[in-house]
Amino acid sequence: MPKPVVALVGRPNVGKSTLFNRLAEERLAVVDATPGTTRDRLMADAIWSGVVFSIIDTGGIDPTQTGPGKAQAPLSIGSADFINQIKEQAEIAISMADAVLFIVDAESGVTPADQEIAQILRQHQRQVDDEPYPPIFLVVNKADNEARRGQAYQFYELGMGEPYPISALHGTGTGDMLDVLVSSFRLTGEEVEDDSLKIAIVGKPNVGKSSLLNKLLGEERAIVSAIPGTTRDAVDTYLTFEDIPITLIDTAGIRKRGKIEPGVEKYSVLRTFQAIDRASVVLLVVDATTSLSAQDAHIAGYIIDAWKSVVVVVNKWDAISKDTYTMDEYTRLLRQELNFLPYVPLLFISAKTGQRVSQVLPMALRVQEERLVRLSTGMLNRILRRAQDLHPAPTRAGKQLKIYYGTQVRNDPPIFLLYVNDPKLAHFTYQRYLENRIREDYPFLGTPIRLVLRSRR
Repeated sequence: MPKPVVALVGRPNVGKSTLFNRLAEERLAVVDATPGTTRDRLMADAIWSGVVFSIIDTGGIDPTQTGPGKAQAPLSIGSADFINQIKEQAEIAISMADAVLFIVDAESGVTPADQEIAQILRQHQRQVDDEPYPPIFLVVNKADNEARRGQAYQFYELGMGEPYPISALHGTGTGDMLDVLVSSFRLTGEEVEDDSLKIAIVGKPNVGKSSLLNKLLGEERAIVSAIPGTTRDAVDTYLTFEDIPITLIDTAGIRKRGKIEPGVEKYSVLRTFQAIDRASVVLLVVDATTSLSAQDAHIAGYIIDAWKSVVVVVNKWDAISKDTYTMDEYTRLLRQELNFLPYVPLLFISAKTGQRVSQVLPMALRVQEERLVRLSTGMLNRILRRAQDLHPAPTRAGKQLKIYYGTQVRNDPPIFLLYVNDPKLAHFTYQRYLENRIREDYPFLGTPIRLVLRSRR
């Protein structure tokens, strides 16, 4: 069953990113007192009362700011430009969310911007079973003391129902708000479980993702255009390959954060992140005619952060002037730029001519098989003992890391639990060394593996 999606909506500097981090239980979004601070992550998973759901930070719209590069007079609250911007974000948030947290600031009180957002949110709810959908919860943030919590009643004038006073910074009141939020999800359990292998096709705009999809399917299923950003949504396509059911997910191109336009494009990127989270294997498509960019590495980093398996697909190989050493040289450059992915396979293809496209799905299936491998406890401990004999852990403050025992506690992705004398003694470089030793015995092609260290006591 798909995870419910919760959108965080509100004007700038009301604490959306702080609440985002609180719900995600880690510092994923950059928090700053400056309104409109750029955030590294727009989506994360949260869990409450055993229910897992996705949260998205929509970003705030500030009527006092002008467009990029424009020296104009600030937009007024009632201006058409400002209302259209709020309307676009609110409409898209409501269209993709199962619930909306409308966040306001207890310190500032009710503002005209809050009133504008409340009106637009109400107007764009739809009726489902004679009830407005998605439900909208009014969250009064920065209610850090009794006086501010007592003033939350003033937000009734927004007409959004009961206000929930919280402090995202300290966590006060968030439990009651989350109880109500989770109870609103429509969790039917009636959906048929989809056990197909999910393969997401991701990359920058105009690298040939839709062309690759069409070539894999042998038909024009996705729109192909030379205009970057043609694909707006993540599109599922089902097929059977070697008797294995597969869902191919074509996604919108991910541009640099500073170049992502607010509104439709921003939510296309969010849907791409959701597609990565849904997938087991991700095809990262890069353009052979351009050098690998920081954005390619950024996308690869997001895939690994989500613990997904990867195949790097180098498209447009037909457009490259080649000699005997071209592929080896390009491979060396790719490995150098993606040095945190030494275990990932590379495929050089042309979606236009079909060159080596027939290798893409077999490689994805092979990577999925590696993802499901489980090493025996005996094999793992032999690897660990040999690794420590060859290269003991360096000492820290006069103490040395000792690994007593290890076991693989799960696959998909592979996670190894190591019992040690003190997890704090394990430097990340030594953990990387242990991972490399494991991969020497079993490569886990294209698949990230995770080491979890726990004190024996």
